Amino acid sequence: MATTATDFPTTNNESSHKPCDLKVILLGDSAVGKSKLIERYLLNDYIPYQLSTYALTLYRHTCPHPLNPKAPPISVEFWDTAGQERFQSMHPSYYHMAHVCILCFDLTRKITYKNLQHWYDELMKYRNNIPVVVIANKVDAEPERARKKYGFVERKKKGEAEDLPLYFVSASDGTNVVSAFNEAIKRGIKYKESGKNKDFVEEVLNFIAEEEKRPDGIYSKKNENENEFYMNNQTTSLTNA
Repeated sequence: MATTATDFPTTNNESSHKPCDLKVILLGDSAVGKSKLIERYLLNDYIPYQLSTYALTLYRHTCPHPLNPKAPPISVEFWDTAGQERFQSMHPSYYHMAHVCILCFDLTRKITYKNLQHWYDELMKYRNNIPVVVIANKVDAEPERARKKYGFVERKKKGEAEDLPLYFVSASDGTNVVSAFNEAIKRGIKYKESGKNKDFVEEVLNFIAEEEKRPDGIYSKKNENENEFYMNNQTTSLTNA
């Protein structure tokens, strides 16, 4: 489905301009099928748009609350790398305020599995408490690989309190795609509602916002005058010296 590159959603649906309830990011090597997995999960029920600043494709989706059937539906945003992963690094904004990560590899390409550790380590630098769901794509091509154990997942299970689920899926025929994404959404909402979804950038922004509201905060008029007086005195002292 074609999209227009802009800095804002290109749809006329006003709801797509509002902040989403849940941010899901996908990580993994290029061509493991991340975009196709999102489209397979959402089918025709999504609104894609692009952020040209970071060359990202976003997909907006509405679904029932996974933990409370009586709660209003939630809006979910899936962030797709749009080729940036070829540089083995993502812009920090990609991780900012993410609630869950879907980590993908291709069962038919061993190197994409080996690189999971790289992507996991980078994720932990920015969102070290975030839940992760691992997806092994293209199980339809090599179904026998679904019977094997994968050391990356097993090691992570032993080292952390929460398990690291592994789903063998196929973007081609749809095998397990819905189950994997629903599990990611459920874990993301649980994580968000736990109050653990904080990162350094968010804490700094919250601090600035709070200080701007305070009459005696560091951004108040009084402090601005004091800072100006201090700078003038420093300049005078240097000139006299």
